[in-house]
Amino acid sequence: MALTFYWYPKCNTCRKAKKWLDEHGIDVRAVHIVENPPTKSELTELYHKSGLPLKKFFNTSGMKYRQLGLKEKVNTASEEELLEILASDGMLIKRPILTDGTRVLVGFQEEQYEKFFNK
Repeated sequence: MALTFYWYPKCNTCRKAKKWLDEHGIDVRAVHIVENPPTKSELTELYHKSGLPLKKFFNTSGMKYRQLGLKEKVNTASEEELLEILASDGMLIKRPILTDGTRVLVGFQEEQYEKFFNK
């Protein structure tokens, strides 16, 4: 199972998730979400496979999110517009994102990771 882990190394939550993966001996292809953000088509695929509402993919606590005044926009914009916005800047994307190509986890909650890997 090839795993892709989108993360921002300066993010505390991302570091916790990476530490959890390392402690459990789980190899991932780590992708720096700001230097190499997922494309619109990759985000579309992640979104559809996640089963989550698209607004869960936004880093709502980030400065960029607030600067761009996206709080209202995420409730009114079309799916297409929101995916364009997300693809425009990796800092807008909630992280980390972990995927095995079929399942997708957004953010880090130890219980979700344990369930994902049956640990």
